[in-house]
Amino acid sequence: MSWHFIFLFSMTVFIASIIPGPSMLLALTHGMQYGARRTAASAMGNVAVTLLQASVSIAGLGTIFIASEIIFQAVRWIGAAYLIYLGISILCSSDLVLTPNRAKRDAGKKPLTKMFFQAAFVTAGNPKAILFFTAVYPQFIQPELAFVSQSCILLGITALIAFSCFMLYAAGGQKIVSIFSTAATGKIIKNIIGTSFIGAGIGLAASQK
Repeated sequence: MSWHFIFLFSMTVFIASIIPGPSMLLALTHGMQYGARRTAASAMGNVAVTLLQASVSIAGLGTIFIASEIIFQAVRWIGAAYLIYLGISILCSSDLVLTPNRAKRDAGKKPLTKMFFQAAFVTAGNPKAILFFTAVYPQFIQPELAFVSQSCILLGITALIAFSCFMLYAAGGQKIVSIFSTAATGKIIKNIIGTSFIGAGIGLAASQK
């Protein structure tokens, strides 16, 4: 693959990944609650599912998935319900009033495996990622070159960008907590985040292919 193709692919995936969405909102939330360092576990959950979605698209199964209206809609509705559930949980939980002192106390409480799977579920709940990969990947596969090696390069770039974008939001979340020191401000932020998750879930449920 030429460096020109690699650069174009990287920019395409980066722009799609860095745009705020449910996964990046979760990265921001985990960064605020547990710090950027522990949020690396969440980032790995996001990367694992992103690679699965991309692999399905490369293998050609993404077309079958998209064509199956029942499966596509089921994944979409489950993902929407999970996002709304997360939003309501955040709004109703008094443990999520975010302040620097509380963030330090809570940093080591949530198991890394739970953070991993929470990020994985949020990522898996967005079937439109497969639409994106199914549309984008074929544009960067050159027929005259080895398919497997090209696929590995594209998947590697995708994983690196997904992890980097997730951690950028996590670092931003950690920074936000360090700036705001009052419980009142932390509660406002918590309410904004919870409402945003609910809005994202409703938006996903209401969206069309």
